[in-house]
Amino acid sequence: MPNLLSPHVLPILLLIGSNLFMTFAWYGHLKFKHSALGLVILVSWGIAFFEYVLQVPANRIGHTVYSAAQLKTLQEVITLSVFVGFSVWYLGEPIRWNHLAGFALIATGAWLVFLD
Repeated sequence: MPNLLSPHVLPILLLIGSNLFMTFAWYGHLKFKHSALGLVILVSWGIAFFEYVLQVPANRIGHTVYSAAQLKTLQEVITLSVFVGFSVWYLGEPIRWNHLAGFALIATGAWLVFLD
């Protein structure tokens, strides 16, 4: 079993946490369409602070074993994975076949980035 504190694993865990905050900051307000835009912006900004608290150390630690391109690729794959769950369970929006096909193409691109 991999060590959860290793520089290979810890950045991934931190990026998952970061993306949970990011997704709520960017899309959580969509369930509250009647809330004042200024309030939504302030709340989203407050949530995003916690995204950065996790994301910055994830990249700092991760860059000891991953290239910047690999870190960005991890970020995007994690973002899409978190977003799929968020979209279905929080927003109640279905994921369609074309979304999955597009995500599969992105995953193929991610695989190419990690070829060394």
